[in-house]
Amino acid sequence: MANYDFKVFDGKIAASKEWLAKEYRGLRTGRAAPAILDSVQVSAYGSMVPLKQVGNVSTEDARTLRVTAFDASILKDIERGITVANIGVGTSSDGTSVRVTFPELTSERREQLVKLGKGKLEEARTAVRIARDEAWKEIQTREKDGTLTEDDKFSLKEELQKKVDAGNDELEKAFERKQEEMSS
Repeated sequence: MANYDFKVFDGKIAASKEWLAKEYRGLRTGRAAPAILDSVQVSAYGSMVPLKQVGNVSTEDARTLRVTAFDASILKDIERGITVANIGVGTSSDGTSVRVTFPELTSERREQLVKLGKGKLEEARTAVRIARDEAWKEIQTREKDGTLTEDDKFSLKEELQKKVDAGNDELEKAFERKQEEMSS
């Protein structure tokens, strides 16, 4: 059997899975979760910064989060950042913190979230395909320069495809779990 190190490829597959999991944590289901606000950027002190750098996010109840600013002078900026993020939530400020209220998910919104989840799945699959193409090109190059035989090349291609299939299966399972979560 040929000597080919799949570490780089395996790392890219793991990175795709990790990226998809992070994206799915940010997709809203029926419950309020602080991770949903991870992508929110706030204009503070002359630059755009992540919300978690300027405030603390806590869960108040199943449909409400509370954002407490580290500096009360940027409370309006935090509220504006959450509104601009367009994640379908209501905000209200009480002078010391911002309450973020999540409406009940309608069936239409659930469908939109499932479509968004499918889009994220496809992005992750694309990253896997790109990683596969890079690994395959490297295998072909090594065969051309004589470090691999043609038989080695094709056995490595089979192994590569098995790894791609396994990675795509895991991505698909992550989507199915999230879809079930969004539907309940």
